[in-house]
Amino acid sequence: MNINVIIGIIMILSFLGMVWYCVKGLNLMVGFAVMATFWTVLAMVGNSFSPNSAMEGKSIIDVLTYVYAEGPAGYAKSILVNVFFGAFFGRVLVDTGIAATIIRKVVELGGDKPRFTMGLLCIATAIIFMSMTGIGPVISIAVIVLPIMLSLGIPAPVAMFSFMGSIMAGIFGNIVNFKQYQTIYAGFNKEAEAYTYNDYFKIGIICMIVALVVVLIVSNISMNKKTSHAWAASKSQTSDNAPAISWISIILPVVGVVAFKLPIILGFCISAIFALVTTGKMKGSYSEICRLFAKLFTDGSIDVAPMIGFLLSLSMFNNAATYAAPYFTAILGGLVPKSAILLAITFAVLTPLGFFRGPLNLVGAGTAILAVVISVIPNAPVAFLFPLFAITTIAPQHLDITQSWVAWGFGYTKVSTKDYMKMSIPTGWIIGAICCILVFVLYGGLM
Repeated sequence: MNINVIIGIIMILSFLGMVWYCVKGLNLMVGFAVMATFWTVLAMVGNSFSPNSAMEGKSIIDVLTYVYAEGPAGYAKSILVNVFFGAFFGRVLVDTGIAATIIRKVVELGGDKPRFTMGLLCIATAIIFMSMTGIGPVISIAVIVLPIMLSLGIPAPVAMFSFMGSIMAGIFGNIVNFKQYQTIYAGFNKEAEAYTYNDYFKIGIICMIVALVVVLIVSNISMNKKTSHAWAASKSQTSDNAPAISWISIILPVVGVVAFKLPIILGFCISAIFALVTTGKMKGSYSEICRLFAKLFTDGSIDVAPMIGFLLSLSMFNNAATYAAPYFTAILGGLVPKSAILLAITFAVLTPLGFFRGPLNLVGAGTAILAVVISVIPNAPVAFLFPLFAITTIAPQHLDITQSWVAWGFGYTKVSTKDYMKMSIPTGWIIGAICCILVFVLYGGLM
């Protein structure tokens, strides 16, 4: 048995250990930093016995710099600025009352019809989270939506599941999340840098619609037909409504990027100013307006602070996975399908491996698998392979009990993880399978 296979086996065992670590809900920032170090050391040991193609021409300092400096620096350049400005815009939508107003208007439209109102709330929530990001905005919307659903007699597990599922649907079209996954992919294939949100938009919106439909079908099937109504409780939501003209700010960032090719940060800034002006919040002296913007940006940054630490350690793990890829490939390379239809079917069948930050989750252990797949089929079109990994990341992760706002939801609604997972895991699998097949239909011909 040669050294590459031995190190590959050790890495696979550690990889499985990382999956277990994620399932247990332990600190991901620390976990990925430790794994990045372990894989880097193993790869350097292996390189001393048998040359590692990924380390060719690099000194030990070069390797360490790539993992611990270039990784986080690359994220800071391409992701963190988008995350911060996305969180800033999300805080604007919350503090101006625009998001809450849209939710209240949806409830008024739905009337005393639990299923219809639930559907409208899910659609509104999905649209809102095409732009918003961070646990802060999620909680701000949740404390409005969930009491309304519960007051309509919708069972707590269904209310929580449908709300979290609608966020998941919106994430399929979320610009910030797209940039995050694009940067991860580009770490292994530079061609992904030319793959834009506009290129992804079509499949993203299709998957968003598929996700919403499946979530609503599962929610309605799970509902007890004899639910009791308590409509009066929902009317306790009393607050001034934001002007109707301000509501369009919800989709302005997406419109700016897709229709006018605006840089996403400029899109967030323009949309935020529009929201503040139309709601009358941007008033007072120049100093007061500056303080307002500083506060909104600070609050938004706090919303995503835990995510930032995780993303920086994940970037180290991603770069370490580059050096680990040859060892994984030595063992797993022969198992990777090379045709479009087999790839799509494999991803569809294995979608559940995206749960618990598993081996098909790009914001988890999946970067190592991405490295293997790209090394085995380096010419796989980004337009085909990227959506497959995005689907097996988004559908499971944003229904997963390891997701921060899902974990918060258990405490808020007192729903048991067992009742929730009875709906979330089958739903994530169904959505992933349907969307993977749709990727083959739309882009399989590019292979």
